[in-house]
Amino acid sequence: MINLHSEIKFISDIKHPVPYSEDIKTVFTPRKYMTDDQRFAARRPDVLLFETPILNENYTLAGDILAKLKVATTGTAADWIVKVIDVHPANAEENNDELQDHLKMSNYHLMVRSEVLRGRFRNSFEKPEPFTPNKKTAVNIKLQDVFHTFKKGHKLQIQIQSTWFPLIDLNPQTYVANIYKADEKDFKTQTHTVFTDSSIEFSVLK
Repeated sequence: MINLHSEIKFISDIKHPVPYSEDIKTVFTPRKYMTDDQRFAARRPDVLLFETPILNENYTLAGDILAKLKVATTGTAADWIVKVIDVHPANAEENNDELQDHLKMSNYHLMVRSEVLRGRFRNSFEKPEPFTPNKKTAVNIKLQDVFHTFKKGHKLQIQIQSTWFPLIDLNPQTYVANIYKADEKDFKTQTHTVFTDSSIEFSVLK
């Protein structure tokens, strides 16, 4: 389990969403976005980063990953995206032909797993509900099963964000009965908070 060590607020600007690929401005379907280097997202102020120190031994994650977030928003609706990242060492010289041949592996931020939850469905997919503005709220996100080894010298990083466009359509961040019928006035920039007692739970093979 990785505990998130500080309460952090970030602005989710509806006019400048986090893209799901660095290439989104030039190519609608970018090359292998699931293995895209996530440094482009790590540089953004609306993507929160939490990471381990440099690992002194190999760690193999296996099975479920559960993000247990405690969050708040100034609005009444929000999406939550969690990504598990394998950060390669800054001095890594090897290349990986299965990823992207134009990039070196030095400091490569490899997305291992990722998932999104539209916050209105945090308690039930049958009965969506709004957030209460500024109220601390539990949001649990089950990521895909994993079997991945974070090698000695690497770091395990968690990225948390609220937009992932256009892979995930924009949430207006104000609650409407049907998001696909939202008016322009419904789309508003909001401030989101992640609290200190959030955590990421996973199993490590010995």
